[in-house]
Amino acid sequence: MDDAGHNFERLRSELFGVAYGILGSVADAEEVVQESWLRLQRADSEEIGDLRAWLATVVARLALDALGSARSRRESYVGDWLPEPLVEELDGGDPAQRITLDENVATALGLVLERLSPAERTAFLLHDSFGMPFAAIADLVGRSPVAVRQLAARARRNVRGARPRFPASREEQERILTRFVLACQTGVLEDLLAVLDPEVAYRSDGGGEVPAARVPVRGADRVARALIAIGKKQRRQGRAPTGRPAIVNGGAGLVFHDGKDLNVMSFGFNAGRIAAIQNVRNPEKLKHVAVPA
Repeated sequence: MDDAGHNFERLRSELFGVAYGILGSVADAEEVVQESWLRLQRADSEEIGDLRAWLATVVARLALDALGSARSRRESYVGDWLPEPLVEELDGGDPAQRITLDENVATALGLVLERLSPAERTAFLLHDSFGMPFAAIADLVGRSPVAVRQLAARARRNVRGARPRFPASREEQERILTRFVLACQTGVLEDLLAVLDPEVAYRSDGGGEVPAARVPVRGADRVARALIAIGKKQRRQGRAPTGRPAIVNGGAGLVFHDGKDLNVMSFGFNAGRIAAIQNVRNPEKLKHVAVPA
């Protein structure tokens, strides 16, 4: 059991990535991973040939079961639904304990998660990110290996199509984000337009708990004017935002309190500009995030 515990901890980050990629929820993914550990403790070790594959299968099955009830709740969700953000501090302590999202998972969370069916997500994550054969995944999702191959291919096309053509390094992301924050603070339209892609989309998730845009705002001019209007309203109300940069869903992001509500922003970058902004404001999705000092 000591060996099992050591190997489980070694695989925890990967297992979390699978659960999180299917569910889009930090809390639910952590629950699933913990349940997989409990099942491992009860399992007959002689029946486990490949521990990594066994755990991935257990985690995926648990996540799919949890997703069934989660999707029914989303049908009555108020406004735009965004994945619960995974937030890591820039000085987050031991790097060995840091969860590193697979590039596929980060892209899917940012742009296409909800476009993929549960079976597509599972096939794509387990094959492309975890290296499991289609035959093993077929038993899990109740499809033939040929059908699973097609599911993974469809998901792969969606994810590849969502990837930026000219991605930014982490250092470039941070530089762009600094310019974005300064432009929002000063409220100069031209400065904000200079860091936004012409086709940028802004999405905000309040879940009906706090004010948020019900539908995406698209286009640099509309997004810039909306952000400037929000800033002016905060200043009129005497609200002084406080925040910090952070790693959000594997990329440069922001955690800030606008004087009333907590916000976590993640970004998509392309060709030196911001191509997508996701702002999670729903307090139910931010219970695991520390409020900025």
